[in-house]
Amino acid sequence: MTKNVIAFQGEPGAYSHQACRFYRPQMEALPCRTFEDVIDAVRSGRAELAMLPVENSTYGRVADIHHLLPESGLHIIDEGFVRVRISLLGVPGARIEDVTDAMSHTVLLGQCRGFLKQHDIRSITGADTAGSAMEVARRGEKSLAALAAPLAGEIYKLDELASGIEDRQNNTTRFLIMSREPNYARRDGLAGSATMMTTFVFRVRNIPAALYKAMGGFATNGVNMTKLESYMVDGIFTATQFYADIEGHPEDPNVARALEELAYFTSSLEILGVYPADPLRAEQAAETA
Repeated sequence: MTKNVIAFQGEPGAYSHQACRFYRPQMEALPCRTFEDVIDAVRSGRAELAMLPVENSTYGRVADIHHLLPESGLHIIDEGFVRVRISLLGVPGARIEDVTDAMSHTVLLGQCRGFLKQHDIRSITGADTAGSAMEVARRGEKSLAALAAPLAGEIYKLDELASGIEDRQNNTTRFLIMSREPNYARRDGLAGSATMMTTFVFRVRNIPAALYKAMGGFATNGVNMTKLESYMVDGIFTATQFYADIEGHPEDPNVARALEELAYFTSSLEILGVYPADPLRAEQAAETA
């Protein structure tokens, strides 16, 4: 296995690349074309870790990721929350007044509607954020700018014409860091440690009120479930798989009891990872308490 390499999807300068720099600054970041390529890079040993986005505070879950994770053979060992700060990037010497068109991924364009309308800038859909910055640098036109992370401007030598132009100032993407091997050794309650999280997928048995009964064990055992999502399997409406995040470690007595009860009402149950909660979780909980 190639040590000290972390794979991500997108061109250099993408938000996933920014996440790699922040959470694994000592590692070399390996750009990959698709999420499947990221997973394959770790499975084949070309990379030690994978950085995968799973959900965004504005746009919800990232398409296809929930389908890929259970089949990936990888394990979640950490999570990270990256604040999506969007910059308007232009060629050297350009000013905002020169820009008539802005290129980016359609999701990012939708997050800057107010700024673009204010400056009468037209939207152009690009393949992705960093790729749009690369294209702006290639064309060298003052009238064309990109909406991307500041890191993309650094990499492609573009000027930051405006920063923090997103409509929602709390826009955040959650990433999962994945490895070929699980790590259950870390525990909460130790000095300086965070709450542990456990992520798993399951399918309920075909019996009345199976999901309701399966969830009862978490309530009665005082286990906080922070996420529960359903999605179809193999495009079949009657085949539903659930993705869940809970607070705690599988070896905690209350979590162990809840998972044991869950297993009774499920036809399959797979733990995808056990990992420390990102500090932002505690901060958000304090703000909403």
